[in-house]
Amino acid sequence: MNDIIHSYQDVLRDPEGRAYRASAHALQRVDGVWESWIEFRGLGRDITLRTGRESERADRAAMTRWAAALPPSYLDGALLRATRVRLTQLRTLLEGRAA
Repeated sequence: MNDIIHSYQDVLRDPEGRAYRASAHALQRVDGVWESWIEFRGLGRDITLRTGRESERADRAAMTRWAAALPPSYLDGALLRATRVRLTQLRTLLEGRAA
């Protein structure tokens, strides 16, 4: 089960001007370590973008502190990474259909 460990209030925009709200999520692995990623929910659109793993921490409290301290510039970069992840997924899907 994953937890939302922090929700960010600022609206973020991608290079095309589309708006998103960000939230940090975390999951405790079998080895007890927590890993996190950031999700961006499109405002006015049914889309959610997700980064790959952003951080690992020893416990949930440390992960929560990490997420709460992220500056806006980090979230801007994470949105670009999440966009690249989504584009790669779509490209792979389309290439699979073309084969």
